[in-house]
Amino acid sequence: MKKHNFSAGPCILPAEVMQKASEAVLELDGIGLSLIEISHRSKEFVAIMEKARALALELLGLEGKGYQALFLQGGASMQFLMAAYNLLDTKAGYVNTGTWSQKAIKEARLFGEVVEVASSQEDNFKYIPKGYDIPSDLDYLHLTSNNTIYGTQIKEFPKTDVPLVCDMSSDIFSRQLDFSQFDLIYAGAQKNMGPAGTTLVVVKEDILGKVSRKIPSMMDYSVHVAKESMFNTPPVFAVYVSMLTMQWLKDLGGIAAIEEINERKANLIYSEIELNPVFYGIAAKEDRSIMNATFNITDDELKDVFDDMCKEAGISGINGHRSVGGYRASMYNALPMESVGVLVDIMSELEKKG
Repeated sequence: MKKHNFSAGPCILPAEVMQKASEAVLELDGIGLSLIEISHRSKEFVAIMEKARALALELLGLEGKGYQALFLQGGASMQFLMAAYNLLDTKAGYVNTGTWSQKAIKEARLFGEVVEVASSQEDNFKYIPKGYDIPSDLDYLHLTSNNTIYGTQIKEFPKTDVPLVCDMSSDIFSRQLDFSQFDLIYAGAQKNMGPAGTTLVVVKEDILGKVSRKIPSMMDYSVHVAKESMFNTPPVFAVYVSMLTMQWLKDLGGIAAIEEINERKANLIYSEIELNPVFYGIAAKEDRSIMNATFNITDDELKDVFDDMCKEAGISGINGHRSVGGYRASMYNALPMESVGVLVDIMSELEKKG
């Protein structure tokens, strides 16, 4: 039985993407060679990389607006370092909304002064800070759009003349935004775009080259831009599957189409959490993520029953992060509405048993 995959990452992928990727591992497009054994300099893979980069800009509405899309390695964790390496000359601001924000702050402090302009740590990151002042002398302001662990999501981004950097690892391509408000976006593929192994970086070219330090080639965005994301051997399989997933999204109708589906999935589970006395939500209602619903059970004696019901129904990956506890249903783009329906039916059934 194919399980209902609510894992927070690596993410669920569309069935047709998985099928095409598996075929390409055996043989890519009838060329007599596997995707994972061809040269990354071959015309076949160069075309894949070019298409992946173009699709990223197209889906985000950033074509012809001075942005470059890169597929790099090291995950978002590497971008915590690279963003600061390339952009932090004197002082940067960070909004602390959870574990990944804290890790980014730690890396940035290696390169200059870091101002924590807002934080929700005092309430275990259950909400998104709002109405904070942004110093005008920052090199950039760093945000995390969606907090996978805590189930919170920024609904409205601050208006500022300070360059905006955003970690969108867990909600990239999931909702419509004015992406041109950001100067740098990065997202680990494994949360909503592809398998682990690559990270999408979308950078506005005119923000680069302004720091006084020398940057090692491998860490320099400008080098990767100049080499068209092929400075070193790229993660071929991860880029290919990400390209397939972006093409799947484009064929579906793009971000506008998937946002509508994602909203329906989120409304379904949050409605059940609100109406069912056996469960309660963890994140502040106004900041609830459409990607990661965090919730808990009101009666610990029902926990084992609920866990067994989920297991029997083939529901996988809904245990909450250890720092929050409870449950977390990650509803990334490729998760079918059917899977959310199965989970909600079980939650409703548990209420009757309780």
